[in-house]
Amino acid sequence: MKSLFKPAIAAGLAMIVSIAPAFTAPAVAQVSGTIATIDIPLAVAGASARAAAYQQINNTYSAQLATIQQRNQQRQQLLQTFDTNGDGNVDEAEAAPAQQEGNPTVQQIQAIDAEIQQLQGPIQRARIYAISQIGTEFNASLQQVVSAQNIQFVISPEALIYEPQGANITQQVIDAINARIPTVTAFPPEGWQPSEQAVNLFQQVQQILVFAAVQQQQQAAQQAAGEGGAVPSR
Repeated sequence: MKSLFKPAIAAGLAMIVSIAPAFTAPAVAQVSGTIATIDIPLAVAGASARAAAYQQINNTYSAQLATIQQRNQQRQQLLQTFDTNGDGNVDEAEAAPAQQEGNPTVQQIQAIDAEIQQLQGPIQRARIYAISQIGTEFNASLQQVVSAQNIQFVISPEALIYEPQGANITQQVIDAINARIPTVTAFPPEGWQPSEQAVNLFQQVQQILVFAAVQQQQQAAQQAAGEGGAVPSR
């Protein structure tokens, strides 16, 4: 039942083939010495080339993105018809009609999902291509920072129970990436197919961007609420 209501997966992710590995942090055999941490998806997400490419892609596919937004709104409205008591949740009893074969509302949702998937395909493919180009420069950018700071060991922040101040070199790596690859090509050539690693990195970057957008919305809402409750000064 729940699978009926999941957002559509981008069409570009359905055409994945694996090619040469990339985007993996260089292995360091020596454990003792200066330790640093790096958040790889955050470094790629923070690259100026990523932001510029995404903006170009959004501009090119502005009509498709507007349609996707409209379809998502329609989808949400259809889902709300199952919430008969209006509590914001669909319980087992309310979901029962959706289990019936040929339910017209479910069919409409499935049709919208298919349309969204088709619209998202070229958009996601272009974004993955931009991310893959930045990813190819990650190792060299990381090595540049490692050499400059005489770092012997680099690990993920999640692997540490305690992270000393200044150990995280994500921003330094972002700066190195920006210097090495200030721009990328936003649109892939004909026949290009993303690697599995490029898709995985893209998905991690998207999670970061979605989380950042939610945080901005929450902060804006809190700020608006604070301004609305403030007493005007004379």
